[in-house]
Amino acid sequence: MIAQADDIRAICDIIERQFKSMSWTTKSAPDMAAFAGDFLPGATLYPSARPVSGRSVAEFSSRMNDLAGKALISFDETVLGGKVFIFGNIAIAAVACENIENGAEINRNVEMMLFVKNDGHWKIVAQAWDRESESLPIPNELLTPLRTA
Repeated sequence: MIAQADDIRAICDIIERQFKSMSWTTKSAPDMAAFAGDFLPGATLYPSARPVSGRSVAEFSSRMNDLAGKALISFDETVLGGKVFIFGNIAIAAVACENIENGAEINRNVEMMLFVKNDGHWKIVAQAWDRESESLPIPNELLTPLRTA
C-alpha cells in the first residue's frame, strides 16, 4: 500500500499544482510552464463550452495568457474536493473546484483528468470539465477533501 499512497500523493500534488498555476492576481501571472509540465505530449483539453472542441496544451496556455491581465484581471482557482482512482499505471481524478474571476464572479466546475504513469512519473493525458449550474449541481462526494475512492 505504500506504493499506492505515494502514487496518490503524486497525483494530488499534480492537481494542486495545476490549480495553483492557473491562479493570478493583478501583481502576478499564470504559471503556464508549470501547468504545461504536468501533461504528456499530445494531451488534449476539453473546456465546458459547446459544441465540444479539444485544445492542445499550447493552445489552451496561449488563450489563458491572452486573457490574463486583460479580460481576466485576476483568477483564483481552488480545489474544493474530489476523488482519485488508480489501477496499475493508469488513474482518473474527479475534482470539484471554484473559480473567482476578477475578484467577483464565482463559478464552480468539475474537472476530470486521465493520468498515465511512465518511467515512474504521472502525467495528464486528457482533461475535460463542465460548469455547475442550478440544474447540474456538483455531487456531494466531490466536495470532500481530495482522496481515493
